Amino acid sequence: MRTIEWKEDGVYIIDQTALPDEVNIIRCEEYERIAKAIERMEVRGAPAIGVAAAMGIALAAKGCTLASCEDLQNKLEDAYERLRKTRPTARNLFWALERMRRTWISASSSEPKELVKRIVSEAISIAEEDVAVCRAIGRNGAELIEDGDGVLTHCNAGALACVEHGTALGVVRSAAEEGKNFIVYATETRPLLQGARLTAFELKNEGIPFRLLTDNMVGYVMRQRLVNKIIVGADLITRYGDVVNKIGTYGIAALARHHGIPFYVAAPLSTIDLAKNIEDVIIEERSPTEVTCIRGIKIAPDGTKVINPAFDITPRELVSGIITEVGVVDPPYDLSLLFRQGGNGIDRVVS
Repeated sequence: MRTIEWKEDGVYIIDQTALPDEVNIIRCEEYERIAKAIERMEVRGAPAIGVAAAMGIALAAKGCTLASCEDLQNKLEDAYERLRKTRPTARNLFWALERMRRTWISASSSEPKELVKRIVSEAISIAEEDVAVCRAIGRNGAELIEDGDGVLTHCNAGALACVEHGTALGVVRSAAEEGKNFIVYATETRPLLQGARLTAFELKNEGIPFRLLTDNMVGYVMRQRLVNKIIVGADLITRYGDVVNKIGTYGIAALARHHGIPFYVAAPLSTIDLAKNIEDVIIEERSPTEVTCIRGIKIAPDGTKVINPAFDITPRELVSGIITEVGVVDPPYDLSLLFRQGGNGIDRVVS
């Protein structure tokens, strides 16, 4: 089952807010429903958000088959603006929208029906490329895992965060497929419990041995030498290797450095933003109720003031390596050497 899939009658997504209790499939027939799904975190994870946004543009195009080319492009601009405002941090959202925009601009002289066809094709290509990229990340990262390892991961960077397979959990999956014997330590990941709800769900279904721990147990399992590698995903990586990821990642990386444990980040090249420095990153602040309530049950007094950043920034000096589809990159980082922006996507250039 794919996290998100294009079909003739709409875009189908797994509702991740219902997991692990129910596997509900949502059918999105227009781009506004895709936008709401991203905002509500029914679809989440940087690569999956990017694919969803691309398919949102395709839905906008498909709904305008009888429009003039000018009207169609105006509609696409409206969809572009709506979707880019859904969440402010993850790079893949903007990368996918920019790629879709280049597609309709480059084909602006086409007849409307041909333009719609090209836009839909591009969205499907982005989804298929995500599958191939995650498989490559998995193969490259699996070389880092050895028999007997204890691998800690944070949040959910698995199939549910992508189209399928995953980034950080893609590495774990690939290592398991190779027959390696190891155990995964998955943090619960407050406040929305993506580790407890989603990562545990995936690992259980895959039959990969794992233990679930609360976020404040990370130092304990490191001190007990249960963990000897850490692999997480990323929502944005700067040119020089600073990593924006789920809140709590920075603390894990700092503890890993103290205990001498390698800290790896698994992410596609589309997560890298060459134009951003740390000070340029917008950290999304989410609703206070995510902290004061757990799955609808109030756990804090009325009127409690909250801070709820969705992400934090792990400085480059704490990152042991970045696992990409073109290989594992070691520090010091200048990720501009890995690729150049051009055409409809990324032309890979290994340094």
